[in-house]
Amino acid sequence: MDKTLFEKGLAKRKSTLGDEYVEKNLAAADDFNRPFQEAMTAWCWGFGWGDETIDAKTRSMMNLAMIGALGKMHEWEIHCRGAITNGVSVEEIRAIIHVISIYCGVPQGVECFRVARKVLEELDLI
Repeated sequence: MDKTLFEKGLAKRKSTLGDEYVEKNLAAADDFNRPFQEAMTAWCWGFGWGDETIDAKTRSMMNLAMIGALGKMHEWEIHCRGAITNGVSVEEIRAIIHVISIYCGVPQGVECFRVARKVLEELDLI
């Protein structure tokens, strides 16, 4: 593994998802899933998020749309929090969910609204 890419990814991951969340995940890694955690941090966060061509806010908006389209709601919740950290507004989250509903179906939009409401209420944004 490229140590430099891992360190860059770790910094990007923490800046979006928060130190506590990332440290908890890394501390919980064991011999079975540690290689995946390290590779994901280097590849997704170091290589992907480390490319400054797309700013963090835009990347967060893209992630919400893609993860929402896939219906991976646990990850969607995590990235919804990260999107807020990266400057995505409540109105922009709503618009992203509208697009998900149009292209992926109303039931998926309903699910995204349900999870977004949970996150936004916890953060006192609605």
